[in-house]
Amino acid sequence: MQKYRDFKPKWDNEKPPKSSYRSIYRWGDSDVYKEPNEMLYKLMKKTFNLTDEDFKQKKELGLEKVVIDVPIALDEKQMGVFKEIVGDENVKTDDYSRVEVAYGKTLFDSLRLREKKVENIPDIVIYPRNREDIIKIVKYCNEELIPVYVFGGGSTVTRGTEAVKGGITLDMRVHFNKVIKFNEVDQTITVEAGMDGPKLEETLNNAKKLFGSKRAYTCGHFPQSFEFSTVGGWVVTRGAGQNSTYFGKIEDIVLQQEYATPIGIIKSDPFPAQASGPSIDQIMIGSEGAYGILTHVTLKVFRHMPENQRRFSYIFKNWTDAQSAAKEIMQGQFGFPSVFRLSDPEETDVMLKLYGVEGTILDKAMSWKGYKPMERCLFLGFTDGETKFTKNIKKQLHKVCKKHGAMYLTGYPVKEWEKGRFKDPYLREALVDFGIMIDTLECSVTWDTMGQIHKDVRKFCKSRPNTICMTHMSHVYPQGANLYFIFISKIDNIDECVDYQQGILDNIQKAGASMSHHHGIGKMFAPWLEDSIGKNQLEVFKALKKHFDPNNIMNPGGTLALDLEEDYKRVRKY
Repeated sequence: MQKYRDFKPKWDNEKPPKSSYRSIYRWGDSDVYKEPNEMLYKLMKKTFNLTDEDFKQKKELGLEKVVIDVPIALDEKQMGVFKEIVGDENVKTDDYSRVEVAYGKTLFDSLRLREKKVENIPDIVIYPRNREDIIKIVKYCNEELIPVYVFGGGSTVTRGTEAVKGGITLDMRVHFNKVIKFNEVDQTITVEAGMDGPKLEETLNNAKKLFGSKRAYTCGHFPQSFEFSTVGGWVVTRGAGQNSTYFGKIEDIVLQQEYATPIGIIKSDPFPAQASGPSIDQIMIGSEGAYGILTHVTLKVFRHMPENQRRFSYIFKNWTDAQSAAKEIMQGQFGFPSVFRLSDPEETDVMLKLYGVEGTILDKAMSWKGYKPMERCLFLGFTDGETKFTKNIKKQLHKVCKKHGAMYLTGYPVKEWEKGRFKDPYLREALVDFGIMIDTLECSVTWDTMGQIHKDVRKFCKSRPNTICMTHMSHVYPQGANLYFIFISKIDNIDECVDYQQGILDNIQKAGASMSHHHGIGKMFAPWLEDSIGKNQLEVFKALKKHFDPNNIMNPGGTLALDLEEDYKRVRKY
């Protein structure tokens, strides 16, 4: 619990009632909480022209038990077939189970469930036990024209799991989460798609005990949703982890995949490289369940050497110097840091409050040396790899940062960031409870367009009065990086929130950035996809869809803009 000198709001610190709407939309573990510290709270009050009185009454919380009136469209015969395949105990028809698997963690999901606005839920939820169950289910659904959706960890922020056409949802968490094979010779592990991040990492870290290996390993993939996302989800959304600058995005880590599709099994080869035509792996990665269901995936694994991690943090005088240094580091060919997070001035201001740096000796030293608030930029991260390799990266990185006028800040800010790297999302509900909306959008840019895109998107975000717009790059390449926008604003209703988010997407596209770097497209971003990638390119996606899924039973209803209906040209529909 945070210590406040003055008034402290009653932040979210109570476990949501079992089977409540809040238990679905709230982020993460129901026993874990994170509340704004006093500096951040005072920033909210100042920015949004609020007083302590505004934080004494919470908005709608959705604490009621989930109760819906949505009849099941499947008939008794169809229900019987599913129960025969997986067993009665693995077929769920209760209200809570049906709603739980339809929603992710975008702000739009949270606002709808707070107001008990339920839509796009499956008729039934099925817990497949093994690969054979999934193959049988897909085959039967194709014969009966029953829509099929998949739920992994539930961390989607693109409406990826909503059952727009009803049908069934396969919940992969319950049974489908086992290791199939560990191969130390090739440094690979094959797992079922429902395995979550912590279980995968724990398994690899304990490889010596579990598999008799010579050393411990890591997957190297740590998205902010790590604790509540699955391997399958990472792959089908083309995700990225916070250590991706060194280990790569998920498409760089995948070696082999197997999918159950309406036309049969699609399985890629296990070779590290080949020239046998277009890559089946790259065709299927990012397909978001629209071509088939990912059952097994083989991942590259890496030596686990946390003792060689070397932390660093710097403060730059401005965003231009910071960008120049970032580009030079990535093009220096001396190796890449693992975590690479560079915040713009506005995010730096918030992060120094969040990490408890503001007001410390470090903060005073920055000001004394001319690193001014709302101009300075925070850069932090750490290295992974062999000890001499990591030492050299930090040494060379230091030279570049000093060349561009940066001041070294020790490892303290990094350690504070690490404490919150998987916990910061818990802050959202604490703020939304009082009508302060926080959400994110991200895109991919090149170095030569980064400055203008950052300026243009921020200009729109700040066109809304009294709005915080924070930006950072956290996945960086020799040719460019991602830009991750976090906006915080006082918004009164769902429609107002959706209009603002759609305006940001319009401006990301207008500025010339990609629509997504690692969140995927889902149904929420689908209206922007064709203009983003081009009509001919989208037609390729549609041709593949027609081949793999001629009856359109796999995640139908707008996913990847493959069957986007006119009434889904914008995301609201409730």
